[in-house]
Amino acid sequence: MHKKVKTLGLSFCLGLMGLLFWGGWVQAAETYKIDPVHASLGFAVQHLMVSTVKGEFTDYTGTIQFDKADLSAFAAEVTIQSASIDTRNQERDKHLKSGDFLDAEKFPEIIFQGKKLELVEGDDYMLTGDLTIRGVTKEISIPVTIAGPVNSPFGTKVIGFAGETKINRQDFGVSWNKALDTGGYVVSDEVKILVNVEAGYK
Repeated sequence: MHKKVKTLGLSFCLGLMGLLFWGGWVQAAETYKIDPVHASLGFAVQHLMVSTVKGEFTDYTGTIQFDKADLSAFAAEVTIQSASIDTRNQERDKHLKSGDFLDAEKFPEIIFQGKKLELVEGDDYMLTGDLTIRGVTKEISIPVTIAGPVNSPFGTKVIGFAGETKINRQDFGVSWNKALDTGGYVVSDEVKILVNVEAGYK
């Protein structure tokens, strides 16, 4: 009888521990959805070696799993529609969507999958993930600042991500260019990536 009671007691304790663990895991895996109304995914490149042209993508979706107390639970995924590129010039945008650059018809999506977040100091982190452009995937790292979470007046928990990094477009097969008579090229290979997003959980 005593043996049976001990067995039941052990089973109860193990079950309770499992529930506590499961509950903690669910909480850590809360998923924040990027709010495109309060976000921007932009870029900047050097043009003719003398100026900087900026642009952004206007159609994208994304989710972020973030728990400040458990960075191992972090994950992120952002899907950008290549054809939504906008540099405020229709002819230039048409060229950027063509096979010379993004080839949006053949590769309609640009995808970023965040797989690791490391604390640097305070609210500063190093985000590492895989970026896919034109079907080519490369690992990149982005220094980011994370604000929140805060509770909004609209019943949502909100976080903010802001960061920037640089990539070489040649690494992703975006290779079009023309040489200048004075030296250099029409478009720089280096592209600055500018990220500023707000994401909410309800």
